[in-house]
Amino acid sequence: MNRHPLHLPGFRLLFIGRTISTLGDAVVPAALAIAITRATGSSAALALVLGCAMVPKLLLLPIGGVAGDRFDPRLVALTTDLVRAVAQVLVGLELLHGRPSLLHIAVASAVGGIASAFAMPTASPLVAATVRGELRLRANALLSTATGVARLGGPALAGLLVYTAGPGWAFLLDGLSFALSAALLARLLRLTRPTADRPASADRTPAADGADGGRRSLRRDLAEGWSEVRARDWYWTSLIAHGVWNGASAVLLTLGPLIAATRLGGDGAWVALTQAGAVGLLAGSLIAGRLHPRRPVLAGNLALALFGLPLLALAVPAPAPVAVAAQAVAMAGLGFLNPVWATVVQQDVPAGSLARVSSYDWLLSLAAAPVGYVLAPLAADAWGSRVPLLAAAVLVTLVCAGTAAVPGVRAYRARPAAAPGSLPGADDGPDRASGSGPVTERPPARTGARVKP
Repeated sequence: MNRHPLHLPGFRLLFIGRTISTLGDAVVPAALAIAITRATGSSAALALVLGCAMVPKLLLLPIGGVAGDRFDPRLVALTTDLVRAVAQVLVGLELLHGRPSLLHIAVASAVGGIASAFAMPTASPLVAATVRGELRLRANALLSTATGVARLGGPALAGLLVYTAGPGWAFLLDGLSFALSAALLARLLRLTRPTADRPASADRTPAADGADGGRRSLRRDLAEGWSEVRARDWYWTSLIAHGVWNGASAVLLTLGPLIAATRLGGDGAWVALTQAGAVGLLAGSLIAGRLHPRRPVLAGNLALALFGLPLLALAVPAPAPVAVAAQAVAMAGLGFLNPVWATVVQQDVPAGSLARVSSYDWLLSLAAAPVGYVLAPLAADAWGSRVPLLAAAVLVTLVCAGTAAVPGVRAYRARPAAAPGSLPGADDGPDRASGSGPVTERPPARTGARVKP
């Protein structure tokens, strides 16, 4: 058996495509903020554009999960990459034209959000289909590492493009990255297209057809996906913890910049804290690829509990070096969780339900962040910033560490996983896995920092 995921042709194509598109996407947030404020001078306009991307994504994520299970996830991901490529190119051309229309940018953002709702649930099925058994943790760690590198380099590249060529070129670069990713997915489709000994029907999932061979209803598919979530106490309780983490992260992102500017020495302190977080995320991903915790769900959730440290450091507030170090440690916990959690899910959830289960994971993670964005400034206005920061620190620590009280979280142990139905090119040797293990992206903490689909 090949001992490195990048030796597998299918995963190599997937990794290169995801890495390119992740780097392209990492350029956009800074470029978008600068472009909108330059054009309108209004923070409300930026909030409108961001909302146009977020709302359809949240509403359609479960349907995107159904699509990822009913149809070939490679084809779904390819289609959404093409849609997002067109949307980003149009925004780039609009900005280069010199008179950008807020309406056009908002519509393009909504289209991109819709495409993301269908793309995000395909991330786990694509890895599960191209990498088997014990190599999956390393594969997921590689993808998380690429995300960490993009977070480090993306803002710098955005600044270079914005201040030398203009923000429009950042969007054109992102559009190009999606187009390249789609081309690599097309190559993956050709590499794994049906052969004489593997008919086209082999790729169909149980979600596509009913017991009698008829088309299944959307409502039934959504209900079955949710039943897969509820059937695993380690899964749904961990999702609650991941959602709390995302809400606490939103509190830090909302209140942290002002505290850094007024109490920690200026804007440079916030920049240092942000970069330390990116370094920690990268380090955690690298560590996850080398460790094989016996209790992966418990280890990942305990790592997330470290996020209470930077919240506490800002609430005190601690000296800037202490806050920066705390953020690095906390984000290392997230970097460790992401590939460990994705690997567990890919092993434990049936292939025909994996996209739907992942969509619920992303939904809970993404929906928790706006709650933090709304509540943090309201609480800070009423009681001062220390109260919401301390409350978030206590909540995220207790909830994430508290999952240790759940029997399924404590009992879940790592074990090799068989991979029936893997795509050709998923492995070069015989599958020596002994059985079906537990499974578990998300960030989401996808919600948090997952691989960009």
